[in-house]
This record gives sequence, C-alpha cells and structure tokens, in this order.
Amino acid sequence: MKLSSLEARPDALCATWADGTSATYPTLWLRDNCPSAFHPHTEERVLDLLTLDPEPVLLNAEHAGETVILHYADGHTSRMPTAALADHRPGRPPADPAAIPPRLWRADLTPAGVPRFSARRILDEETVLKEWLEQTAAIGLSLVNRLEPRIDAGVDVACRIGFLRETNFGMTFEVISRPLPNNLAYTAVTLPLHTDLPNQEVPPGFQFLHCLANEAEGGRSLFADGYALAEDLRVKDAEAFRLLSEVAIPFRFHDRDADIRTHAPVITLDRAGAVSEIRWNAHIAATFDMPADVMPAYYRAYRTFMAMTRDPAYQLTFKLKAGEMIVFDNRRVLHGREAFDPTTGFRHLHGCYVDRGEFNSRLRLLAKV
Repeated sequence: MKLSSLEARPDALCATWADGTSATYPTLWLRDNCPSAFHPHTEERVLDLLTLDPEPVLLNAEHAGETVILHYADGHTSRMPTAALADHRPGRPPADPAAIPPRLWRADLTPAGVPRFSARRILDEETVLKEWLEQTAAIGLSLVNRLEPRIDAGVDVACRIGFLRETNFGMTFEVISRPLPNNLAYTAVTLPLHTDLPNQEVPPGFQFLHCLANEAEGGRSLFADGYALAEDLRVKDAEAFRLLSEVAIPFRFHDRDADIRTHAPVITLDRAGAVSEIRWNAHIAATFDMPADVMPAYYRAYRTFMAMTRDPAYQLTFKLKAGEMIVFDNRRVLHGREAFDPTTGFRHLHGCYVDRGEFNSRLRLLAKV
C-alpha cells in the first residue's frame, strides 16, 4: 500500500493511502511501536513504556521511499516502515492467514463432501499440508486416508502441525471397549453428539481419531457442525441462544485420579459476536447451579439445543475404515457414534489432540512458504 499524503499533528500522525482510505496514529502509539523499541533478533518489545512522556509531541513527518521519518519534541527520531503503518492501521486488525472463515454445513455435506487427503502427501509435501489445514479449518473436519497399519501413524500426521495436547487421559488415548471404563467412549453404548472435555479450562482443539480396526457390527461415527447448530438457534430462538451464550454452567470429569471442573457457557462468542466455541457434553455437564428463577428458561433453551443435535438434518454419518483418520475441530464439531456389538468384531481407534494455537501457528508459517 502506497502513501498519498501525511499530516503531522502534535498528538497524532494522519496518513492518506493510495486507495483513498485514511488512518490516524496517536503519537504515543507511534513511540510505543518505533522499530527501536524492539529487540533486533527476538522482535520482542524492549521499550519500557513508562519511560516515555504520557503525551509525547510529534513535530513533523517526512515520507522517504518505503519509510516515514518522524521527529519528536524530546529529540527522538523514528524510521517507521510504510508497510508497518499500512498493516497496523488503528481499528483495522492486520490480516491473519489463520483466520479462515468457517463454511457452515448440515446433513447436506454428506460423506462424499468431506475433504480427503493422503497421509503420505501430508507428511511429504508442504503445499498439501497447507491445503489440508485450510480445508480442515474451513469445514471443521477432514479425513486422512492411507495411513500405515501402525498405532502411531496418525500421531505422525498430527505432529506435522505441532505439539500434542496432553490431558488426564494421556498424550494419546485408545478408544476401545473396556471392562472397567472411566469414560463412556470406552464402552460399546451409543454416544450422542458431544464435544470432548468441556470440563477443561481450555478444551482441546483439533482431535485426531485413527481407525486401526472397525470390524464390529454398528459403531458408525456421527458428526455435526456446532457453529451451524448455534447460528440456526440464533435465528429461530433468540432467547435460547442468549441464555446458552451468557449463562455459564458447570462441567466436571472425575475418577480416582482426576477431578477437573469449570464453568462456561455452551456457546462462546468472539469480540464480533460470531460463534467461536461450542461446549456440549450432557454426560459431564454437572448439576446446574444458576439461580432458581433462571432454571426454567435455561432448561428450555438447553433442551431445544439438545433436540437440534438429535435432528438428522444436521448429522453426518459414516463408518470409519481401518487406515482412515478423521480430524476435526473439537471446539466446533460435535461427534458421537452408534452403539456397536463387541462380540461381532474388534473396534479400535487411536486418538490425540493438537490445540488450536498450534494449528493456527502452522497455518501462518505455511503462508510464508
């Protein structure tokens, strides 16, 4: 972006850009973001803001090629890159390669519409890795196929993104039917749509479920776009949406080794009011403790959302095959499964998590390639 004109005022720099837009940069902001305020290698700020006058005075500004030279009354001179001024116009957050708009879906997605990628190509090709992450971010889920028949093959793919998230279930976990389970996932019963670990202060981000065997009768996987559910609720029942996004409820997981609790709303909104997170798990929602006069309306809203999760119009259903791995945003996409009969065959999924921060970091780094 090229500069058209500059105006220096004592309290601010006013810039007009070639596209006709303008921006005002307060003088203290300019001093706080002077290139000399940052370490040359780490790019971390080393300036102590309290060493500056609370109202520094800008004397003049001159445009010199790709730099704006700023002179201050205290004798300091800044050389600000015009690109930095263009990228950081107050009131306009800089572009973020990881801020991929979600594409909402319902049952119309169908299994054929789920993005599919080869594990080997994700491991070997940066361009495929980037495309996989972008599509997974947009849809909220994807399917990786042709994994090697070894237990850590899915973990290798997850580690192409970043560090694994460890939880009270370990760094990785085995989804199999167990005789003494501490979680319904480790049984053969039906699992209604849910998100994992909403009892955590920050629930895990992206989940990876690598299918090693799925020979039992039943056990089809279920998925739904929690963002689509929430946005449809916002339209059809604004009061229910308000309650689910404003009233925090208790979530708790406990066994002999852990007792992890938090309060949080079912629907979390970002600064712009868009849905940014869903916490939905009726099995580990603890006893509601909001005021009694709120409970009747809240239960109505909660049941309305629960009924929507059971509606086939929102559900995507298919059976994972050995060598396939489903990857999904656990803070957006609800998942579940049909009951299965463990006497008819073995069912074994190997799982792990990678947090959203790691996922987004890899997207930003790949944008520079």
